[in-house]
Amino acid sequence: MLILFNKPFNVLCQFTDSQGRETLADYIKIPGVYAAGRLDRDSEGLLILTDDGNLQHRIADPKHKTEKTYRVQVEGSIDEAALQKLRDGITLKDGPTKPARVQAIAAPDNLWPRDPPIRERKHIPTSWIEITLREGRNRQVRRMTAAVGYPTLRLIRTRIGDWLLEDLQPGEYIKV
Repeated sequence: MLILFNKPFNVLCQFTDSQGRETLADYIKIPGVYAAGRLDRDSEGLLILTDDGNLQHRIADPKHKTEKTYRVQVEGSIDEAALQKLRDGITLKDGPTKPARVQAIAAPDNLWPRDPPIRERKHIPTSWIEITLREGRNRQVRRMTAAVGYPTLRLIRTRIGDWLLEDLQPGEYIKV
Protein backbone atom coordinates (compact mmCIF):
# COMPACT_ATOMS: atom_id res chain seq x y z
CA MET A 1 0.00 0.00 0.00
CA LEU A 2 1.19 3.49 -0.83
CA ILE A 3 -0.32 6.70 0.55
CA LEU A 4 0.39 10.23 -0.67
CA PHE A 5 -0.31 12.70 2.14
CA ASN A 6 -0.19 16.50 2.19
CA LYS A 7 1.37 17.09 5.60
CA PRO A 8 0.12 20.32 7.13
CA PHE A 9 2.37 22.81 8.91
CA ASN A 10 2.99 21.95 12.59
CA VAL A 11 2.33 18.20 12.24
CA LEU A 12 4.98 15.68 13.33
CA CYS A 13 5.98 12.88 10.92
CA GLN A 14 5.26 10.19 13.49
CA PHE A 15 2.16 8.56 14.92
CA THR A 16 2.65 9.32 18.62
CA ASP A 17 3.91 12.24 20.67
CA SER A 18 4.29 12.39 24.43
CA GLN A 19 3.79 16.18 24.36
CA GLY A 20 0.35 16.05 22.75
CA ARG A 21 1.35 17.74 19.48
CA GLU A 22 -0.40 16.90 16.21
CA THR A 23 0.90 13.75 14.52
CA LEU A 24 0.11 11.62 11.48
CA ALA A 25 -2.40 9.72 13.65
CA ASP A 26 -4.61 12.81 13.67
CA TYR A 27 -5.04 12.43 9.90
CA ILE A 28 -4.36 8.83 8.87
CA LYS A 29 -6.32 6.00 10.49
CA ILE A 30 -4.77 3.17 8.47
CA PRO A 31 -2.85 0.65 10.61
CA GLY A 32 0.58 -0.66 9.64
CA VAL A 33 1.79 2.23 7.47
CA TYR A 34 4.92 4.26 8.16
CA ALA A 35 6.42 7.42 6.72
CA ALA A 36 9.06 6.90 4.02
CA GLY A 37 11.30 9.80 4.98
CA ARG A 38 10.46 12.87 6.99
CA LEU A 39 9.37 16.46 6.76
CA ASP A 40 10.16 18.82 9.60
CA ARG A 41 7.29 19.97 11.77
CA ASP A 42 7.50 23.45 10.23
CA SER A 43 7.53 22.13 6.64
CA GLU A 44 4.53 21.20 4.53
CA GLY A 45 3.67 19.06 1.57
CA LEU A 46 4.15 15.61 0.15
CA LEU A 47 4.85 12.74 2.52
CA ILE A 48 4.70 9.12 1.41
CA LEU A 49 3.50 6.42 3.76
CA THR A 50 3.67 2.71 3.04
CA ASP A 51 3.42 -0.72 4.61
CA ASP A 52 6.25 -1.97 2.35
CA GLY A 53 9.55 -1.85 4.25
CA ASN A 54 11.67 -2.25 1.11
CA LEU A 55 9.89 0.64 -0.61
CA GLN A 56 10.14 2.75 2.53
CA HIS A 57 13.91 2.13 2.64
CA ARG A 58 14.35 2.85 -1.08
CA ILE A 59 12.56 6.21 -0.81
CA ALA A 60 14.19 7.34 2.45
CA ASP A 61 17.78 6.11 2.05
CA PRO A 62 20.03 8.79 0.50
CA LYS A 63 22.13 6.18 -1.32
CA HIS A 64 19.16 5.57 -3.66
CA LYS A 65 19.21 9.26 -4.63
CA THR A 66 15.44 9.68 -4.92
CA GLU A 67 14.84 13.22 -6.15
CA LYS A 68 12.73 15.51 -3.99
CA THR A 69 11.41 18.87 -5.18
CA TYR A 70 10.46 21.78 -2.94
CA ARG A 71 8.84 25.16 -3.41
CA VAL A 72 10.52 27.55 -1.04
CA GLN A 73 9.57 31.06 -0.02
CA VAL A 74 12.64 32.99 1.09
CA GLU A 75 13.13 36.36 2.71
CA GLY A 76 14.46 38.93 0.26
CA SER A 77 14.61 39.18 -3.53
CA ILE A 78 16.89 36.28 -4.37
CA ASP A 79 19.46 37.04 -7.04
CA GLU A 80 21.10 34.92 -9.75
CA ALA A 81 24.40 34.71 -7.83
CA ALA A 82 22.66 33.07 -4.85
CA LEU A 83 20.73 30.73 -7.16
CA GLN A 84 23.99 29.68 -8.81
CA LYS A 85 25.62 28.97 -5.45
CA LEU A 86 22.69 26.70 -4.59
CA ARG A 87 23.03 24.97 -7.97
CA ASP A 88 26.76 24.42 -7.47
CA GLY A 89 26.43 23.12 -3.90
CA ILE A 90 26.94 24.82 -0.56
CA THR A 91 29.39 23.87 2.16
CA LEU A 92 27.44 23.39 5.38
CA LYS A 93 28.76 22.45 8.83
CA ASP A 94 28.29 18.76 7.95
CA GLY A 95 30.10 19.09 4.61
CA PRO A 96 29.37 20.13 1.03
CA THR A 97 25.96 19.52 -0.51
CA LYS A 98 25.59 17.93 -3.89
CA PRO A 99 24.66 20.22 -6.78
CA ALA A 100 20.93 20.95 -6.96
CA ARG A 101 18.51 22.04 -9.65
CA VAL A 102 17.31 25.49 -8.62
CA GLN A 103 15.23 28.15 -10.32
CA ALA A 104 13.34 31.26 -9.32
CA ILE A 105 9.58 30.84 -9.72
CA ALA A 106 6.51 33.02 -9.42
CA ALA A 107 4.55 32.79 -6.19
CA PRO A 108 2.32 29.72 -6.55
CA ASP A 109 -1.25 30.75 -7.33
CA ASN A 110 -2.86 27.55 -6.03
CA LEU A 111 -1.32 27.70 -2.57
CA TRP A 112 -3.38 27.17 0.56
CA PRO A 113 -3.03 29.65 3.44
CA ARG A 114 -0.70 28.61 6.22
CA ASP A 115 -1.91 28.69 9.82
CA PRO A 116 -0.25 30.56 11.40
CA PRO A 117 0.91 32.71 8.48
CA ILE A 118 4.62 33.22 7.86
CA ARG A 119 6.22 36.23 9.49
CA GLU A 120 6.37 39.08 7.03
CA ARG A 121 8.23 42.33 7.32
CA LYS A 122 6.71 45.39 5.67
CA HIS A 123 9.85 46.59 3.95
CA ILE A 124 11.48 43.25 3.10
CA PRO A 125 10.16 41.45 0.02
CA THR A 126 9.97 37.68 -0.34
CA SER A 127 10.63 35.48 -3.34
CA TRP A 128 10.04 31.87 -4.35
CA ILE A 129 12.40 29.23 -5.66
CA GLU A 130 12.01 25.63 -6.70
CA ILE A 131 14.83 23.33 -5.61
CA THR A 132 15.36 19.66 -6.44
CA LEU A 133 17.76 17.59 -4.33
CA ARG A 134 19.09 14.04 -4.51
CA GLU A 135 20.08 13.95 -0.86
CA GLY A 136 18.15 14.62 2.31
CA ARG A 137 20.08 15.98 5.24
CA ASN A 138 18.42 17.36 8.33
CA ARG A 139 16.84 20.76 7.49
CA GLN A 140 19.02 20.88 4.38
CA VAL A 141 16.98 23.29 2.25
CA ARG A 142 16.62 25.73 5.13
CA ARG A 143 20.34 25.59 5.87
CA MET A 144 21.23 26.03 2.19
CA THR A 145 19.07 29.11 1.66
CA ALA A 146 20.32 30.67 4.91
CA ALA A 147 23.93 30.04 3.81
CA VAL A 148 23.39 32.20 0.71
CA GLY A 149 21.67 34.97 2.70
CA TYR A 150 18.00 34.18 2.05
CA PRO A 151 16.35 32.50 5.05
CA THR A 152 13.49 30.12 4.33
CA LEU A 153 10.07 31.35 5.42
CA ARG A 154 7.96 28.54 3.99
CA LEU A 155 8.91 25.15 2.59
CA ILE A 156 6.55 22.86 0.67
CA ARG A 157 7.61 19.51 -0.80
CA THR A 158 5.83 18.92 -4.11
CA ARG A 159 7.52 15.79 -5.47
CA ILE A 160 9.28 12.61 -4.33
CA GLY A 161 10.62 10.59 -7.26
CA ASP A 162 7.68 10.11 -9.63
CA TRP A 163 5.01 10.92 -7.02
CA LEU A 164 3.47 14.40 -7.04
CA LEU A 165 1.51 16.42 -4.48
CA GLU A 166 -0.77 17.77 -7.22
CA ASP A 167 -4.11 19.04 -5.83
CA LEU A 168 -4.07 17.40 -2.39
CA GLN A 169 -5.03 19.91 0.26
CA PRO A 170 -3.36 19.98 3.71
CA GLY A 171 -4.45 16.95 5.73
CA GLU A 172 -5.75 15.06 2.67
CA TYR A 173 -4.34 11.79 1.40
CA ILE A 174 -4.91 9.32 -1.40
CA LYS A 175 -4.02 5.65 -1.80
CA VAL A 176 -2.15 4.90 -5.02
